[in-house]
Amino acid sequence: MGVFKRGNVYWYRFMYGGKLIQESTHQHNNKVAQTQETAHRTRLSNDELFIREKKTALTLAAFCRDRFAPWAESSCSLKTWRDFYRVGLLAIEAYTPLANLALDAITSEQIAAFASHRQAEGMKPTTVNASLRILRRILRIAVEWGELAKVPKVKMLSGEAHRERVITPEEEAAYLLSASAMLAEVATVLVDSGLRPEECNRLGWDCITWTAGRHGTLRVNFGKTKAARRVLPMTPRVRQILEMRWNKNGRPLEGYVWAAPTKSGHIEPSTIKKQHSKALKLSKVRPFVLYSLRHTFLTRLGESGCDVWTLARVAGHSKIEMSLRYVHPSENAVLTAMERLDAQTVYNFEYSEKLPATGKCSDPLLTA
Repeated sequence: MGVFKRGNVYWYRFMYGGKLIQESTHQHNNKVAQTQETAHRTRLSNDELFIREKKTALTLAAFCRDRFAPWAESSCSLKTWRDFYRVGLLAIEAYTPLANLALDAITSEQIAAFASHRQAEGMKPTTVNASLRILRRILRIAVEWGELAKVPKVKMLSGEAHRERVITPEEEAAYLLSASAMLAEVATVLVDSGLRPEECNRLGWDCITWTAGRHGTLRVNFGKTKAARRVLPMTPRVRQILEMRWNKNGRPLEGYVWAAPTKSGHIEPSTIKKQHSKALKLSKVRPFVLYSLRHTFLTRLGESGCDVWTLARVAGHSKIEMSLRYVHPSENAVLTAMERLDAQTVYNFEYSEKLPATGKCSDPLLTA
């Protein structure tokens, strides 16, 4: 075995891993043919040791188009894909200085240039940060799939506006009185359970247990994280609304609570968008988005003395830091806490006045 001549060209033949390797070198020179044989043996040895030749890195645009977009569209909900990923991908692909770069050539400086470009287009920090989060997600997926070694740092812009609108009880009452029947039901469930609007829209009869807890429970079976799948107790108002709908619909065992003639089979944000705008106009309540009702519930829960760990579980958050964004103590709550602190401080001061130099209390009422 080795190099041999067949016709006018040299071939090589050898055994490797129990298999016969035989190929033409297409060379007329014996020494060049021997070099090719040696190179072939080396490649086989490297493959066995899992030493692969470095693949040519995909461009960001090619990875988004061929790998990330099909995965996101198939694994996410229609709303998440349509309103979040698709919009963000279009913005990233439109910025060619970044989109045409190889994945391993993307740096934090180029990401910052992309953010500056979005700002120059008149986008607010919230919109720019949404694009940056999608870019960061793309790069993390590239690392997970072996197309990239490390994710460059993606720095978010400051000044991002959060949904921190808290509805007062008076505003809530005026809004519910002005809302249509279906919108009033949905809004009440949101403000009494802290469900995300999408979770409420997709609520099914098979997720409701009437006999559990004091008033029954709701079960959320889907979500972006494991924490989003949770069981929540119903308040008396939620129980009354759902039980009335249940009886009205013939006590079904399955199907959506708010079924609608849409592609998904349940109500969508567009279903009640006009109803929400009309209710705001009639009630003369300062405008808010339906997500603010979830924020209102979690804020009220935090002000009631609920610890952040329990609040995170109720909210379906995977991180405590996310729950802290939803807790905004009111002025009265802060004043009450300060009054309790002042009372404790005064008691400690009066108690210390009764202590002699020995450190023992001389007041018989305190030492009894």
